[in-house]
Amino acid sequence: MIKAIITGSTGMVGEGVLHECLQHPDVSEVLVINRKPCNIIHHKLNEIILQDFLNPDSISPVVIGYDACYFCLGVTSLGKKEPEYNTLTYDLTINFAKVLVKQNPEMTFCYVSGQGTDSSESGRIMWARVKGKTENALMKLPFKKVFAFRPGFIIPTPGLKNTLSLYKWFGFLVPVFKKLFPSSFSTLRDVGLAMIKTQSLDHNRSVLEVKDINKLAHK
Repeated sequence: MIKAIITGSTGMVGEGVLHECLQHPDVSEVLVINRKPCNIIHHKLNEIILQDFLNPDSISPVVIGYDACYFCLGVTSLGKKEPEYNTLTYDLTINFAKVLVKQNPEMTFCYVSGQGTDSSESGRIMWARVKGKTENALMKLPFKKVFAFRPGFIIPTPGLKNTLSLYKWFGFLVPVFKKLFPSSFSTLRDVGLAMIKTQSLDHNRSVLEVKDINKLAHK
């Protein structure tokens, strides 16, 4: 049975991953750590409000004994210079991960990155460099397993409340684009299921592209 920590559950991806965890028989307990309440009540669910993710040391005593972290917290790079985006992406993620690995070295850490992330950290696209830098740093931390998820276009789970407006307005075009670009689409359900299934994978460091996510979800 998996005891999981989820961040970003007030956003679209995090809410979808939480939805799958609460339904999945292999997940026994979920702790969500957010800046604001997720307003979900479930017998598996506990919640901690953490206003400052850049300084997460205060949660150290209460994150002991967890098997997995599904890190779905993220910000858009639009309108941000690289130093600000680096702080809110790289620094925030690594600071949080260091607290977890100190208390749970046997943990599986899943990080939501994005299709097109630049592992070389030297490309022309700013967000891709920063995401690549974050992935690379996570891979070096002494977790039992680390997986960088690189989804492309994510098809929302019907009925959830945090679906981005872009998906609501252009959802009718999804079948067309999915047929034209099948390697760029995952369902939010598949992302959540794939995260849960990383617990049983043999390899301990991996980048999962769209096709890998979809394959693992249905394994």
